[in-house]
Amino acid sequence: MRVLVFRKRLAAFFAGAAAAVLILCILLHVTGAYAVATGGTVRKLPIYAVETEEKKIAISFDCAWGTDYTDQLLEVLARENVRATFFMVQFWAEKYPEYVKKIDEAGNEIGTHSATHSYMSKLSAGDIRKELETSCAAIESVTGKKVELFRPPYGDYDDLLVETAESMGLYTIQWDVDSLDWKNLSANDIAMRVISRVKNGSIILCHNNGLHTAEALPIILDTLKNKGYTFVPIGELIYRNDYTIDASGRQHAAN
Repeated sequence: MRVLVFRKRLAAFFAGAAAAVLILCILLHVTGAYAVATGGTVRKLPIYAVETEEKKIAISFDCAWGTDYTDQLLEVLARENVRATFFMVQFWAEKYPEYVKKIDEAGNEIGTHSATHSYMSKLSAGDIRKELETSCAAIESVTGKKVELFRPPYGDYDDLLVETAESMGLYTIQWDVDSLDWKNLSANDIAMRVISRVKNGSIILCHNNGLHTAEALPIILDTLKNKGYTFVPIGELIYRNDYTIDASGRQHAAN
């Protein structure tokens, strides 16, 4: 009798446990927590950073307004022997082709930052494609090099944008370290924000025309180099094939 009761209780326990697991899986999937639990993602994500054991990082500059501090940035990068990634809006590239050429010839990487710097999640697939095609063409006409990276204006994106860019051979790039240089922080504040947040595989966001960005750049580069980090363009940091992106936007090499 006792054995029978024990077996019934054991069967009830396993049945309850199975039901609990099933309910949990359903809840995780519905709420989106499923993506966190499994390392996948419900929505299409850009690349925010890269998972790597190497102390490699990338610094990037968005170019949309003016060139006042660009020469100074390029001088610092050249002196420190650092190659960066510049994301250019089409109207900026067309207005300053001499800077497109100068940035490229200095060994830096260039990606598109759209044609009109609009909120691209509000655009149709056709309009997205046009923004990317014409902005890439404006850059390629100067450099003669294929554009492979895209950063959405305002960091604004949706599945359609990421999927359309991907279909055109473009990797959509965000960042995991924001300098906030566009807020006109002091050079020291910009540098400290970046230095305190960087880790292996980080992508740093700056702007070519930030008021104190060029002043902060030597501090950022020297300090992080002394910490053992190596700067590479984003195109050399990311995985090009066989990768996954977790729910935080961190890119992982596929096992």
